[in-house]
Amino acid sequence: MKRISLVNTAHDLIKNILHPGDIAIDATVGNGHDTLFLAEQVAPSGHVYGFDIQRAAIDSTRERFRQTGLSDCLTLIQISHADMAEKIPDQLHCNVKAIMFNLGYLPGGDKSVITQTDSTLTALTVASRILAVNGVITLLAYPGHPGGDLETDQVTNWCNQLDTRQFEVSTVYSTEHKDIAPRLLVIRKPY
Repeated sequence: MKRISLVNTAHDLIKNILHPGDIAIDATVGNGHDTLFLAEQVAPSGHVYGFDIQRAAIDSTRERFRQTGLSDCLTLIQISHADMAEKIPDQLHCNVKAIMFNLGYLPGGDKSVITQTDSTLTALTVASRILAVNGVITLLAYPGHPGGDLETDQVTNWCNQLDTRQFEVSTVYSTEHKDIAPRLLVIRKPY
């Protein structure tokens, strides 16, 4: 089976939903690739909120944006994604069209600093509450690294417990379905 890019798949899904003027969240900024993608979709009148606990991630993303002219569309916040609701203005709750998560560790960074299962589950609960109708949450999960198996299992269980009257969940694998294969969980809120 041919390997597919889960990042590109997530971007393709979001391109169909996110438009200029919309609000989006990158719950795990990392090196800013998804953050920049989101800003390109919502510019010039929309806004992206980016969260990461690591100063290196915030700094790397800020530098990436300096070169684009899209900084007016961006707010970066160095806190856990679990605390995003308190940093998103109340009037934007239920108006966020896309929320991206890319779990694991900061590429090129300290691999001992990883997303934590408890904070990720809290962040997903928050994300599901502030997501707009017809919005989408994409979540890239990576079993196979220390902590990744547990987080992937728990996130999958969380998704499977969502109210099917409000949410639709699908899973895309990077290769054939294997327990250690990276996967993209797509959570849509069509109702």
